[in-house]
Amino acid sequence: MPSSLLIVLLFLISISSSLAQTYNILSYGAKADGKTDSTKALTAVWTKACASVKPVTIVVPKGRFLVRSIVFDGSKCKRKSVTFRIQGTLVAPSDYRVIGNQNYWIFFQHLDGLSVYGGVLDAQGASLWSCKKSGKNCPKGATSIGFQSSSNVVISGLTSLNSQMFHVAINGCRNVNIQGVKVSADGNSPNTDGIHVQASSTVSILNSKISTGDDFKVSADGNSPNTDGIHVQASSTVSILNSKISTGDDCISVGPGTNGLWIENIACGPGHGISIGSLGRESVEAGVQNVTVKTATFTGTENGVRIKSWARPSNGFARNIRFLHCVMNNVQNPIVIDQNYCPGNENCPNQVSGIKISDVMFFDIHGTSATEVGVKFDCSSKKPCTGIRIQDVKLMYRNKPAVADCSHAGGTEAGFQRPNSCL
Repeated sequence: MPSSLLIVLLFLISISSSLAQTYNILSYGAKADGKTDSTKALTAVWTKACASVKPVTIVVPKGRFLVRSIVFDGSKCKRKSVTFRIQGTLVAPSDYRVIGNQNYWIFFQHLDGLSVYGGVLDAQGASLWSCKKSGKNCPKGATSIGFQSSSNVVISGLTSLNSQMFHVAINGCRNVNIQGVKVSADGNSPNTDGIHVQASSTVSILNSKISTGDDFKVSADGNSPNTDGIHVQASSTVSILNSKISTGDDCISVGPGTNGLWIENIACGPGHGISIGSLGRESVEAGVQNVTVKTATFTGTENGVRIKSWARPSNGFARNIRFLHCVMNNVQNPIVIDQNYCPGNENCPNQVSGIKISDVMFFDIHGTSATEVGVKFDCSSKKPCTGIRIQDVKLMYRNKPAVADCSHAGGTEAGFQRPNSCL
């Protein structure tokens, strides 16, 4: 590039930066006392930002700001790109009923070039978890923060505490980068997925720590049902890296329609492991393909690497799946394919899974099993598993090789094998 053009370009960038508009919510009536409702202030700031033709940054300064459910809709904004810089904490009302019947507490949609940096979201979900545990008629709870129908989204350095339901949900988005996120809740927090990705493409989740009652980093005990840390569904080109997950359900769960998922450097436990499925809940369902799980450590989990499908008819599938370089520390079911999944024996007894599972590799998986059966392939009699490949697996139970148990499964083995293959 000629030097004159470079000078002009730098000048234009400088002018553009100088035109950027910053809005501080304190200027619109927000109070940093954690008690005064600041929802109207945020709404006013958003209205102002939407009307701007300049680049916009919205600042939430230090302090605690009480916020009810709020929607940031970019469909009518003059500029679709907005930056949120959260230096303080947004806190939900202590009465769970205020936001409990909403789908989301904080919701972004129809934006292109949205960035959310830093800050803490405290949904104060513990009282709702207690309500659900008691069996009372409780609201389902709100997802703490959701992003829908948006592209080029960056979420960096955000901390989500005590969500009523999912912590972070990505739905119908394209090109999403999530990094340095921390999700925290105790293990008695039902349905509090760390990060939920659905109907989205080009999503990356990096350097994140999640502690919750479901999957991702999730740090919690194992008593929190259906609280997946990260759930990926109907999405493509997704990466989940460098994360620690302790929960009461799957650390990471993969739903129908996922194509191109890379999971690497994950510490899972407690929890239910990394699961593809459950699949086959619907008779007509998109398949899962091109999934790699690499360099994962499972400690005290119910499962290690798992594929599961409902025992009922379906046209779905799971193929081209790779589980590589995984360590099992006292895991109940280190390697498992379960095509007879039928929780509560409802809507599936005496039926057979229609999910076709093929081209699945288990390579360099070693450690200890908490049960005698370290490898279990319980495949469908109607659609047997094919193309299963096992190489260099060493799983021990009480200082002896674990056992392998296969049903309707075919494939090959190579390298060192403990237990002996049952394919």
